[in-house]
Amino acid sequence: MKELVLNLEQQKKQARELLRAMRAGDPCALSRLRRHHARWAAADDSDVRVHVSLHDAEFALARELGFASWPKLSAHAEPSARLGHTRFYVTDLAWIMDRVLGLLRTKDSAGPAALEQIREWHPRFCDWSDEEIRQAPFTVEDARLVYAKEHGFDTWDELASRVKVLAVGAAAASAEPFLGAFAALRVGDVGCFAALLRARPRLAGERGTNGNTLLNLAVSFASIPAVEALLAAGADVNQGNNRGWTPLHQAAYANQCEIAGMLMERGAALDLEAHGAGGTPLVVALFWGHREVADLLGGDFAAPNNLRVAAGLGRAELVEACFGADGTLTPEACAARGFYRPHSGFPDWKPTGEPQEVLDEALVWACKTGRVAVLARLVEAGARLDADPYRGTPLVWAAVCDRPDAVEWLLDHGADINKKATFGGFSHGQGITALHMAAQYGHMEVVRLLVQRGADRTIREDLYQSTAEGAAKHFGQSEVWEYLKAAGTA
Repeated sequence: MKELVLNLEQQKKQARELLRAMRAGDPCALSRLRRHHARWAAADDSDVRVHVSLHDAEFALARELGFASWPKLSAHAEPSARLGHTRFYVTDLAWIMDRVLGLLRTKDSAGPAALEQIREWHPRFCDWSDEEIRQAPFTVEDARLVYAKEHGFDTWDELASRVKVLAVGAAAASAEPFLGAFAALRVGDVGCFAALLRARPRLAGERGTNGNTLLNLAVSFASIPAVEALLAAGADVNQGNNRGWTPLHQAAYANQCEIAGMLMERGAALDLEAHGAGGTPLVVALFWGHREVADLLGGDFAAPNNLRVAAGLGRAELVEACFGADGTLTPEACAARGFYRPHSGFPDWKPTGEPQEVLDEALVWACKTGRVAVLARLVEAGARLDADPYRGTPLVWAAVCDRPDAVEWLLDHGADINKKATFGGFSHGQGITALHMAAQYGHMEVVRLLVQRGADRTIREDLYQSTAEGAAKHFGQSEVWEYLKAAGTA
């Protein structure tokens, strides 16, 4: 890919020609689209001709030429000494160092976007394959160098010096317009943000630390006016950060249906992956049990089409399609499970693809979104009620996601109400029970249900030796705390 010589104007012309050919129903053009764009792989010719867009043609052409996306092709076609450098938007060196450590923790399990970050900015790895990078020693100093180079500095010390100046300088916002725009987003000053964008339209295409665009950050703040302003300024809805995380991933992460709909109307791709294979926006929504945005993203197109997605959507027909005539799981049911955590704050894990693990995980995902209708089919196939495939049993996740119907179904069918399990990141979620998690999140209906069904209120989790009452108090869930106190928790 590095040797390709591109002329962006020529590629733009080719994309327009490809679009015209697809809309005219040219078989060769339609074949190229289906081969390189999963969203259209199974679409009817008539549907393609009516709904295909220039973005789709650009995406297919970029994939043909060996690029992950059209923005990647564009960046390669128009090289610049500063092109691709990220901008500061947080002037806290410890915060940036956390990003450095995140890269260090995820390097071995990272998806292509993170490996490309290393390859792009660390001179030692510039020509290495993904597997070679994964297998190579990689130190804190290596990760620091990646972030220094990505921000336009030759060393970490140079980066640190600049951050310190920006952190105390009154003119930081004018010196770093991206920083000023982020500050306006953070405090909800839409007028200031719009003014900065008008004065410097290129902000819509620039990237901050970890490759985050202002559009990605605006979605994270659920700022619809800022999102609208950025889209009007030409922000790319499919520009991912250094983990492949696009604005649509962020909308899915935050269960922002209105913003997700806006992005989809502007051509946001449903099949782009972040944090590992299969990490589409839909999968991000399902990981957190965000049923509302998952239903919007799922629609008639569920990517990937494995068992955990089918179960999380509660689509009985998709679940059934994951089993062969002999009752065993199909290869597709077990595939594309590389995504298992939304950020490096979660522990490392290597999905095996073993049928038992796939079934157990699917049951967990169905309970996250409360899809009671498919639970019996999964258990019948062998999913275990008390399995803890990755950071949580079905009962724990049903409690976390406030799914009382799923909690009741699991208990009715033999789930251990007091089973200790894992949840979340490194500093919490060891030896917790479903009652601990329902109390922590303040889900009163689930707390009452668990107590009425005999949950042991005296069990202490492993890290801090806290009861469920203690969890409710620590996380400020006063209603739950008062209820558990009155119930006689030790």
